[in-house]
Amino acid sequence: MTLSVHDALSVHEPLSVRDAQREFTAGVAFLNTATYGLPPRAAHEAMMASERDRAAGLLVPADLDGAVARSRQAFARLLGLPASRVAAGSQASYFAGLVAASLPAGARVLVAEGDFTSLLFPFLARADLAVREVPLERVAEETGPDVDVVAVSAVQSADGRIAPMDDLVAAARAHGARILLDATQAAGWLPLPAGDVDWLVCSGYKWLLGPRGTCFLAGTEEALAALPPVGAGWYAGADVWDSIYGTPLRLAPDARRLDLSPAWQCWAGHAPALELIERVGVAAIHDHDVALARRFQTALGLEPGDSAIVSVPVTDGTAELLRANGVVASVRAGRLRCAFHLSTTEADADKAVGLLADRIAA
Repeated sequence: MTLSVHDALSVHEPLSVRDAQREFTAGVAFLNTATYGLPPRAAHEAMMASERDRAAGLLVPADLDGAVARSRQAFARLLGLPASRVAAGSQASYFAGLVAASLPAGARVLVAEGDFTSLLFPFLARADLAVREVPLERVAEETGPDVDVVAVSAVQSADGRIAPMDDLVAAARAHGARILLDATQAAGWLPLPAGDVDWLVCSGYKWLLGPRGTCFLAGTEEALAALPPVGAGWYAGADVWDSIYGTPLRLAPDARRLDLSPAWQCWAGHAPALELIERVGVAAIHDHDVALARRFQTALGLEPGDSAIVSVPVTDGTAELLRANGVVASVRAGRLRCAFHLSTTEADADKAVGLLADRIAA
C-alpha cells in the first residue's frame, strides 16, 4: 500500500491545512460536512483494508482494539481531557439516553427550540420529565434554579448557530444545573469548553471525518459515574477479552464501563482521521473553515458570521442544480445548508457562489 502524506509522518508532527487537503479525493466541491465528513485517504484505506481482511477470513478482532484506543485517545486530546473520561459507542442518541435514564422523575430539562431530535427525543420519551424549550439565544438566561439539566447542541444542525456556551456554563454553575452538550456539529472545527460541561456527546461521522458508526461520550468523573450502564456488554468489561462469558459483573472502573461493542471497520477508519485533525489543530481548522464561510457569505451579499455552517434562503431546486454542476450541499429546515471544512478550498466556495448568484430567495 502506498503511504499518504499522513502515513509518512508522525501522527504528532504538525500539518498545514494545505498539506492536509491533499488527503481528500472527492471530485466535487463538497459543502456537506454537516451531513457527513469526507475521509482522508489514509482513513478510507484503513477501513477498506479491514473489510478486505474480513472477506479473506483474516480479520483479527482483537487487533482492532488498537483502533478504538487510538480514536479514544485522539478525541480526548482534541478536547483536552484524559482518555479515562471518554466512552466509545455508535450513536449520540444512545449516550443522550443514558443521561435521560439517569434523571429522577420530575427532573427539569431545558432544551433549545428546533434542536436535533437525537438529543431531544431521549428526554421527551420520558413522560415523567419536565422538558421546556426556549430559543437558543435565551438558553443561558433561562438557566436558573428551576433547571436541573440543560441539553443543547454546541452548534445547531439546521443553520449553524453557535450556542452561548460561556454564558451557559456560568449560569449552570451559578444555579447547580448540569450541562449535556452535543458537539456533533462542532467538534473538529470549533474549540469547546469540554472541561466545563458535565457531559459531552459527539457522533464521529461529520466534522471528525469518521465513518458512520462511531460516537463518543465525555464528561466529568462525577457526572459519568451518575450514568447507569444499561447497555453494558462484553466490551464494557474491565478486561475486555475476559468479560465475554458468565458472572460476576466486572465492568471497567472508568468511562469504558459505558462503551458499546465497536463496529470494527468503522473504528479502523476513524483513528487516522482523528489523528489528521489533531495534527492540523482545531484552531487552524476553525480559522480556515470560518474564513471560507465568510468569503462565501460576503460574495453573496450576506452578513458574515462566526460559524462554519451557512444557511441560505434559495429558490426551489437549487440543491439539485448545484449537484448537477459538481457542488454538493443539502437542504435543512427549508434552506440551503452549506458547510465549510478542512477538505473545502476557496475554489469550492467560489464555484458555489457562481451557481447561487441568481438563486437567493427574497
